[in-house]
Amino acid sequence: MTSTDTTSPQGEVALLGRPTRQQATVLQALIDREDFVSAQVLHARLISAGTRVGLTTIYRTLTALVEAGLADTMRDPEGERLFRHQPGPDHRHYLRCRTCGRSVPVDSGLVETWADRIATSSGFTQVAHTVELTGICADCTQSAPTA
Repeated sequence: MTSTDTTSPQGEVALLGRPTRQQATVLQALIDREDFVSAQVLHARLISAGTRVGLTTIYRTLTALVEAGLADTMRDPEGERLFRHQPGPDHRHYLRCRTCGRSVPVDSGLVETWADRIATSSGFTQVAHTVELTGICADCTQSAPTA
């Protein structure tokens, strides 16, 4: 495997600079999750599994993964950042259930086109954006008590 191989956690961590075992552990834990997760929840799960990794290392690794395009981020209703592994090079947006936390990727072509148009018309470059869509999924809507 070369240092630019991104088909494994070690290859992806190599994109962050000098790869460490702890970074690879954090990335693997993120990959193992199907939905968004907070750094604190990820830390608690790693600690309960007997893995020694500091919360600061987890935050730094997750932030670096986002900056490298290897993780997506969004905020929960309380404002805490949540993270999800980004398996491909495409920027994604998600619709997240406010009740159970389940998230699904959504077609965001219109948002991307709009953001590109705004950047071009304003003369800005390297524009980044955040779009957070939340709602209540069908399962939670059906199980909600009726008034």
